[in-house]
Formats: sequence, C-alpha cells, structure tokens
Amino acid sequence: MPKTLCGRGGIGRRARLRSVWLRPCEFKSRRPHLMYSGLTAMKKKSLAVVIVSNGPGELATWVRPVVEELYKINKSFCDNDKIDFILRLILVPCPNATGKEYTVANSWNKFELITKSNCFWKLLINPCSFAHWPKKGIVIFLGGDQFWSILLAKRLGYINITYAEWISRWPQWTDEIAAMNKKVKELIPKRHKNKCQVIGDLMADIKLNSEISLKNKEKKYLALLPGSKKAKLSIGIPFFLELADHIARKNQNINFIIPIAPTTNKSEYLFFQSDGNPIAKYYSSKIKTIKNIKDSCFDSVIETSNNTKIYLIKKNPCYEILKECDLAITTVGANTAELAAISLPMLVVLPTQHLNMMNAWDGIFGVIGKISFINRFLTFIFKSLYFKKKRFFAWPNIKAKKFIVPERIGNISPREIAKEVLFLIKNKNQLKSISDNLLKERGSKGAAEKLAYIIFNSLKKLS
Repeated sequence: MPKTLCGRGGIGRRARLRSVWLRPCEFKSRRPHLMYSGLTAMKKKSLAVVIVSNGPGELATWVRPVVEELYKINKSFCDNDKIDFILRLILVPCPNATGKEYTVANSWNKFELITKSNCFWKLLINPCSFAHWPKKGIVIFLGGDQFWSILLAKRLGYINITYAEWISRWPQWTDEIAAMNKKVKELIPKRHKNKCQVIGDLMADIKLNSEISLKNKEKKYLALLPGSKKAKLSIGIPFFLELADHIARKNQNINFIIPIAPTTNKSEYLFFQSDGNPIAKYYSSKIKTIKNIKDSCFDSVIETSNNTKIYLIKKNPCYEILKECDLAITTVGANTAELAAISLPMLVVLPTQHLNMMNAWDGIFGVIGKISFINRFLTFIFKSLYFKKKRFFAWPNIKAKKFIVPERIGNISPREIAKEVLFLIKNKNQLKSISDNLLKERGSKGAAEKLAYIIFNSLKKLS
C-alpha cells in the first residue's frame, strides 16, 4: 500500500484521529504551512528554540533580553561552534493580554514564526498545520501559565526550561528550572532541586532610557494606576480623579501621571467619569478637558473640573518614567508585581463599597453577577468571608508573606487616601524603606545572560 500523507484527502478519518497526538515530525503535510503576515518561509533546521509567553510586560522585560543575549552568545563563537537553530514565539491565552503582543514581537524581526494566542489550541492539536518542526528542540517558559509550556514541550517531544519568578509549579515535568532567587529553589521538592539553577531577576535587567528625566528640585511625581480593564476602571477612574483633586488642594508641587494601559483609551476614561457609569455618581470630580501634548514624554493631559492636571502616557511598558516617580497609587493586580520589579514604593487601594457592582467584574463573576440576587449573594460572601480571611492582596506582600507595601482595603474614601499619600510623600525615609524591601525580594542582575547560556548549552547537547 502506498504511503499516505496527512492533509486534505490524504488519509481517512480514523487514521487522522490516531495521528493527532503523534510527534509532529513523524508525519508530513501536503497542505501549505499557515504563515502569518510579515513572516518568511522557514528553512528546515536541525534544532528549534520555542519561547512561550503572553503579555506585553513579559515580552519587553523577559523575552526580548533573553533573545538578544542568545543571539549575542551564538554570534561570539566561530563558525564551526555556532549552532544553527530556528527561533519561534508561541503566545498563549492570558486574561491580562492586550491583543497587541503579536504586532510588538513581529516588529523585532527576531522570530521565524509567531503564533497568536487564539491559535494555541490549534497549534497544540496539529503543529504541522503551522510549520515544519525539527525533531529536537527546547520549549522555554517566559510568561503565561507554566503548564502550557510543559504541555507544548510534551506535544513536540522537546525538552522544557521554565523561568520561575516566584514558584516552579510543575517541577516533576520540567527538565530544567531557572529560578529568580534562592527562595524559589527552596520551595522545590528535594528530589527535583538538582534541576534548578538560581540565575537572578530578568526584570532587574530592564534597560531604562537614561535620557528621560522628570526630576527637579521642587516637583514630586505621583503615578496613578486605576486599572486596565472595565471592571477596575469603572471604580478607578472616578475614585482616582477625586483622589488627585484632594491631593492637589493640599500640595501644588505634585505632578500626577497615568500610564494608559493598551487595553483602554481616552474615550473610556471620559465614559467612566460620566453618568453612564453608575459608580461615578458617588464622586464629584469630573474631567473638564483632555488635550494632546507635543514635544513631551507625555502624550496628553487631563484637566479635572477642579483644574488638577494629570498627564497621560501611551507607551507600554513605560518603566523609564515610572522609575522617576516618588510613589505610585495602584489597584490590586499584576501591576503591583511590575512596580515591585522597579522597586517603586506604592500604596495599594481597593474600595470594597462598590462590590455590589459585580456585573462589571471580569470572568465568571461578571457573567453571573448580572443576576441581581446572585449579585447580592456574592457581595455578601466576598465581604464577610473572602476579605476577612485573605491577608494580602498586593503581589509583593503575597510572595513575601508580610507587609512590604501598605494596602488599604475596605470602605475607603479618596479623602483619607489623600491624607496618607501626603504623609508618605513628606517622609522620604519611609519611601526608601519600602523601596529597599521591594529590592530585597527581587533577584540579582545578569539573569538574561545566564538563561541564554542555559539555552545555548542545552542546544549543544542536542546537536
């Protein structure tokens, strides 16, 4: 019987079902590879380096430095010692993703293949429909859920390397673990510790633009992070506008900055401070104007009804500007981890008086929260049980298991938060103490180079 090929009309249904979990290099496809815009046809090389990641923060601070170091190391060797490999980026589903990750990564011109997050399951089921996959390779976790990289590595028959910032969740299925610090290694079961190397903190290798400077002798800079999704913005925008007004009344030497998340825009800011947002009625501050700015590191400026100016930045991530701030006021979420990475002192706020607005929440709570009696029931559960039992909400506090940054959770008002902000701004020693404690929880520099060498040495073993 002649050989049949997978693809349209090539084999029967039963054979296709049997082949779906074969290693992709074990069968071929007559169908042209599904390539994405801007990508050239790929050469069949002997080794593959596959990076799994998700959001813009991970791409900028984890993926790009490691990729650059990997190319730098390979380039430093003579031709006979160089390794011929293909580099691919697999974006995985993530609730914090912006949808712009593909465009950002594609602009670097570093990858021969980039797959979007909504294609992950198709890729997992039938990798050959996307590209030819070498028999040997490495899958590296640099963002998202660690399980996705392990699953993909098993599917492709490749070895798996996990960068563990806080914890290695699946050490029994991981071939090598690159840990941020000793605490991460200590959490790994004894029988798997030999897989782990402490390499340091990828976020510590962030290259900041030294030309940007906001500092002057008179002004203080306060970063406001009201959130990136509608659920948080519906509370955050009216709350933070009023907070800024209260602070500005007491101290005219403070400039306010909001880094606009890629998932939102100025139109949403205008909506959430309007009558269209039911939470806005509890706050008096409004947006009077939003104007664009030219020849500035800021993109536009909000002027509130009380003439307070708040500068907006579209660049994401904008660590260079945030690093220049004296303090950040932020909601709970992944942004607390990013602020911790640059050791920026922060005050974390979560007004729980608006929990009855759970129809604005994300995920399953947002769906079932639209039903009024369930909304009231969930509000009661959260207020009476969850918030009483949960001790920490900010990522730095959760990971350190102690209060490193102050958290204000409960029926809080912009006025009382403003008082605390003004107190912190005046106390440089306290701000420095918070910054130093954040720094202690992070790892050392040089992690990108060390991880690149782990990848390179693994490739040499495979070649």
